Amino acid sequence: MAAFAHSVSLGYRYLETDVHATRDGRIVAAHDPDLMRVAGVAGNIADLTWAEVQQVDVGDGERIPLLADLLTTFPEARFNVDAKADAAVEPLTKVIKDHDAVDRIGVGGFDDARIVALRERLGPALCTSPGPMELLAWLGSDPRPEQAFGDHGCLQIPPQFGQFELTSELLEAAHELGLQVHLWTINDPAEMVRLLDLGVDAIITDEVDLLRQLLVERDSWHAG
Repeated sequence: MAAFAHSVSLGYRYLETDVHATRDGRIVAAHDPDLMRVAGVAGNIADLTWAEVQQVDVGDGERIPLLADLLTTFPEARFNVDAKADAAVEPLTKVIKDHDAVDRIGVGGFDDARIVALRERLGPALCTSPGPMELLAWLGSDPRPEQAFGDHGCLQIPPQFGQFELTSELLEAAHELGLQVHLWTINDPAEMVRLLDLGVDAIITDEVDLLRQLLVERDSWHAG
């Protein structure tokens, strides 16, 4: 929670998190499926109840938060969410519906099927990014279809994966399709500058202070 609060204190209003479901179907903001790296504790989140997960100290007394608590604690924020497991789809849908948060959530990630499943449950108002298979199919088309990604609002990708590399031509093609292009996870300042110069619409980073500083120096920082 402290990390999210720090980003909000800097003026960020678009936050990113991965999510997992506990054994009793609570959605927690966590990247790893287990607790070993963040807390030195054996155990998979999917095998533990929420009561058990919230007892785990991940440093300085901090606990893994519920996505529901993030939505209520930061009511002005919007969240980009990657559901890291199939078991998270249904409870994530419930959290979003219960908090009337479809317009505050964007969904992306490595699993095409989960993205499709969430869109089926939450409707076209949910902003999504195409998954890697859909993106690679488009990149492999010759010629590339002029009408593509019609159900998506953004394209969230790393600068490179496999044989793919973001170029100015691909960025322009995505913009022509009406997609914002968001790059992750960019922690190197030189790479941040390169991508901003290229014209990407957003950068996802762990180094929120650094990105803010660069944007201020470029006269491009606008809180939010």
